Amino acid sequence: MRACAITGNLEVFTGIVEACGRIADSEMRDAQQVMRLRIEHPETGRLQAVRVGDSIAVNGVCLTACEVESGSFCVDLGTATMARTTLMSLVPMSAKVNLEPALRAGDPMGGHLVSGHVDATAAITYIKQRGESRELEIRPPAQLRRYLAPRGSVCVDGISLTIAEVREEGFRAMLIPHTCAITIAGDYQPQQRVNLEVDLLARYMEQLLEERHAS
Repeated sequence: MRACAITGNLEVFTGIVEACGRIADSEMRDAQQVMRLRIEHPETGRLQAVRVGDSIAVNGVCLTACEVESGSFCVDLGTATMARTTLMSLVPMSAKVNLEPALRAGDPMGGHLVSGHVDATAAITYIKQRGESRELEIRPPAQLRRYLAPRGSVCVDGISLTIAEVREEGFRAMLIPHTCAITIAGDYQPQQRVNLEVDLLARYMEQLLEERHAS
């Protein structure tokens, strides 16, 4: 996955989705090495101020706006992004996507720190309606399970979620009505694949402990 950086500074997100957009057009470019997507979006909130060069999380994937028009922007997907995320599977369906512009100085921190660098994709194995909320279970790859803890954070398709329970077969989380209403999570189906990013703090803690044990 490419690093999403502007003037050497790491761009971060919060996992609080600004709005849903839609993949309107796609085009293979540069001898099939890059896929350019045009994403339509409502002109609301911070999406109204998107400029060329801005970083935007699209279903949790940090991408750079390379063209901007009223109500839409274009992004380019490299080969690694196409291979390691779910975005390519959404193109033929003109699917809806979660959108969040990068955090700016002074913006409220509502979820948890998210880099927009997807760790893996995973399948939703279970969904149950709980009144107006939805409970779901996701089966992550085995190498990511050590970063998951009850009441810890995880980013699913760019949505900051609190882990309710960790089991051998996966982790469970609850989607509240507001999340279902303003993100693509309200349309999730069993066996659908999603983008996962584990908590950055868990990764940093692991690195610090490894360095301490090695010294």
